[in-house]
Amino acid sequence: MMNDLTATERLAVIRMKGRPTVRDYIPALFGNFLELHGDRHYGDDAAIIGGVGTFGGKPVTIIAQVKGRNLEENKRSNFSMPHPEGYRKALRLAKQAEKFHRPVICLVDTPGAFCGIEAEKRGQGEAIARNLMEFMTLKTPVISIVLGEGGSGGALALAVCDELAMLENALYSVISPRGFASILWKDASRESEAAELMKITAEDLVKFGVCEHIIDEPDGGAHNDPALTIQNISDYLADAIPRLSAVDTDKLLERRYEKFRKIGVFAES
Repeated sequence: MMNDLTATERLAVIRMKGRPTVRDYIPALFGNFLELHGDRHYGDDAAIIGGVGTFGGKPVTIIAQVKGRNLEENKRSNFSMPHPEGYRKALRLAKQAEKFHRPVICLVDTPGAFCGIEAEKRGQGEAIARNLMEFMTLKTPVISIVLGEGGSGGALALAVCDELAMLENALYSVISPRGFASILWKDASRESEAAELMKITAEDLVKFGVCEHIIDEPDGGAHNDPALTIQNISDYLADAIPRLSAVDTDKLLERRYEKFRKIGVFAES
């Protein structure tokens, strides 16, 4: 049963201290997880964790954006704002998954890619753009789940997928509400007003055809019953992975292409 929280209220829920992160979800959802490091170009990025694990006894590749559960974890993961080496690591692991015919599970939770000078020097825009291009033609099923914040190209780089699911209170947007307010009104304090205008809740995005599935959260948010949230995600994956794995590769790629071609289509009367 979907709740009736506003986008602003959901923004507060997903930023609440104690909300589960990928550090909670990965060990609970996937067995035998082996983390793999580095992009083979520059280094490792703690804002994105990736590796191989099992789900339902079958191998999968997991790629996840890391929000910290406290200040120290957030500092290590750059507050879940990846550098270009994080996106290149993600692409390396996705290509490895394609080679061995493993489904790719992306867990999205970021306010956006890091926009510092060093990230730009190392090719942040190119790294994100390459992920968009390569994930579009990846010859293995890709499932993305927005756990909390899905902000801008930093989120989209891990959300070019065959099926997008969102936790009930998650938000997914072309830019953060604060960034929207800063650009449109030159006033970041109007973040709440922007959140309502942007139509970025899970229900909004299902109506627009961007999101395919909403995963229920306990009343008040995932932090109130992490075990139930984990079970709901597991139930979704148990349905989605075999269903998408059964689709012929050419048909899978065709459907993925059409999914993104229809986003943003409009008509004038």
